[in-house]
Amino acid sequence: MTETEAAAKPAGGGRIRGTVAVLSRRLPFTSSVTLAMLLLAVATGALWNAAEDRAAFPFVAYGLPSLEAGRWWTMLTGPFFAVIPWYYLPMVGSFVLFAGFAEWQLGTRRAMAVTIGGQFASVLVATQFLALSRNSGWLWAERVAGSLDVGFSGGALAAVAVASATLRPPWALRLRAGLCVYAGVAIVYVGTLADLVHFFALLLALPLGKRLVGARRAGDPAGPDLREWRVLAVAGLLLLTIAEIVMFLVPGDGPFGSAEGVSLSAPELGVLVLLVVPMLNGLRKGGRVAWRWAVGLSAFVTLQGLAVATLVGLADVFGGDYDTSGLPLFFVDNLLWTVELAVLIAARHAFRVPSRRRLRRHAQGPGPALARTLLGHHGGSTLSWMTTWPRNTYFVREDGRSYLAYRRHAGVAVALGDPIAPDGTAAATVTEFATMCENSGLVPCVFSATEATVAATRELGWQHVQVAEDNVLDLDGLEFRGKAWQDVRSALNKAAKQDIEFRLVRLADQPEPILAQVRALSEEWMSGKAMPEMGFTLGGLDEAMDPATRVGLAVDAEGTVHGVTSWLPVHTGAGTIGGWTLDVMRRSAHGFRPVMEFLIASACLAFREEGARFVSLSGAPLARSTGFPARPVDRVLESLGRVMEPYYGFRSLHAFKAKFQPRHVPLYLAFRDEADLPRIGLALSRAYLPDVRLRQLAKLVSSSRAR
Repeated sequence: MTETEAAAKPAGGGRIRGTVAVLSRRLPFTSSVTLAMLLLAVATGALWNAAEDRAAFPFVAYGLPSLEAGRWWTMLTGPFFAVIPWYYLPMVGSFVLFAGFAEWQLGTRRAMAVTIGGQFASVLVATQFLALSRNSGWLWAERVAGSLDVGFSGGALAAVAVASATLRPPWALRLRAGLCVYAGVAIVYVGTLADLVHFFALLLALPLGKRLVGARRAGDPAGPDLREWRVLAVAGLLLLTIAEIVMFLVPGDGPFGSAEGVSLSAPELGVLVLLVVPMLNGLRKGGRVAWRWAVGLSAFVTLQGLAVATLVGLADVFGGDYDTSGLPLFFVDNLLWTVELAVLIAARHAFRVPSRRRLRRHAQGPGPALARTLLGHHGGSTLSWMTTWPRNTYFVREDGRSYLAYRRHAGVAVALGDPIAPDGTAAATVTEFATMCENSGLVPCVFSATEATVAATRELGWQHVQVAEDNVLDLDGLEFRGKAWQDVRSALNKAAKQDIEFRLVRLADQPEPILAQVRALSEEWMSGKAMPEMGFTLGGLDEAMDPATRVGLAVDAEGTVHGVTSWLPVHTGAGTIGGWTLDVMRRSAHGFRPVMEFLIASACLAFREEGARFVSLSGAPLARSTGFPARPVDRVLESLGRVMEPYYGFRSLHAFKAKFQPRHVPLYLAFRDEADLPRIGLALSRAYLPDVRLRQLAKLVSSSRAR
């Protein structure tokens, strides 16, 4: 073992111990109960011998027999055990997850009250329900009334159900839908005492959640939006499909009778799954075709139930004999399909996304010409000229006065920079863009947005994270004096001594010898990279050939080009260009060493003479002057920046630009919620590296870690 490895081991162990210590301090209730569960499991041997096989089990487990026998203490002892050893994994795991989440959201005292109270209430209500039902001739109630159970799952489910009220939309609905899918399938199609306890835990906790969370309650939305309607439809269809799978694999004898004779056959279940899986994905995206298929399937099952009900009614009228076994479960199953049909019909406005073929057929939109016209009229941010590049697609508002440029990858519409819009209409443009994305089955986001656009997206309930930092240099009164500008002054002086001239030109107008050298510099720069040239917010020579783009050249007395920079115009409205943004930077590895300092400083002086107010040295992706905060998404971006640094040097470039004493303008990624981030990450990778496949990216990450 090397000294480095030996030193790293204690550090890693220390971080783990530190994390455990922090969680113990932050979640004392969850930690204490979990520790008690594990210690009792070891002390009693329940971790390797089934507790239900022990003679003492009736004196530990809760249920109607225990309460009727006066063993009230089982309400206290039962939550700390599992029926059989392998149940400890889901029991302890779910308690840590659910109760820990509740304690994190609600605080220790409130989480304790909700968890313990939820456990007691759900068990008591379930046992009283069985006490009232067991003598009614209901065989299931009679059977379950005699059973016992252990575990803290009722309290844990009640806790997470209450804590869901602290989440903002659509996370609250997603969590509640998942809980209801689980509890609904379990109670209808399995029906053990534990399932009954879980059912009542959610039945009691969900309606009371908003009152029990106190001041931590999240704001109520005006009503279900498109995504929430889609979540409801998907959750319903998922519940019904899982129910059919459960009935086939684990045919139980639940409250509505045995699933035997009601469950689908293997071929029928296979057909159902093959139909439903693409439906779920289509419904999630709001697809019209998927909605029609789901409506057809739900209507078919509903009509099937109506037909059976009609036949049963006719048999009763005419005195015919028929087998009643399985009918209650059959009708309940059909009732759930009817509810799903009702949800689909009520949510029909949320499923208007046309098929991919139709989307491709109607994908033609305005081109860069309109974008340049509107940009010249309204002005934009320092990245706004990039919206005119050919690979962009354009969303234009109905009035035709504003637009957002975006790239479409992996089902995501990645808008580039701020909307190009008249003053005061940026928020409306973003809102309409988001609506267009929803109606097209796309995930909307805005990349490299400024504070103004982030403020507009906050009104939509979006989140944001800083992804870059623009470096803006004000030209008014700029003088390269003082110690801070020593490197820049030195570059200007050395260039003058070596007869290196600065030329501010349009590259397309240059003679072929100059163009050939510029291409050679670019090829030399790319040859040192293990990955191809990036795009999206990083232009290349093709973009530099645009006549609207200015190019700075460092040329010596012999006509040799030592370095190249390209500058994109920054329109500030009314047809004026108020500044320029640095894009391409290429230098010879064997030429004038401080050529970049010379080119940038010379361009600043030239642009100032022309009347420009500022230059932007642009923002390097995944680089910024301050440390990354501790949010998970920030840590992911920080890690990605480390992976990309050996190949593209974004952070080194950002540090280089600090020589020019710029003011920093943060640039953000604005997105709807965290669930969109994986797809957005994939979309951004394809936008920047459209010709790189996932396998290459995986190799990139692994080689970076090895390095």
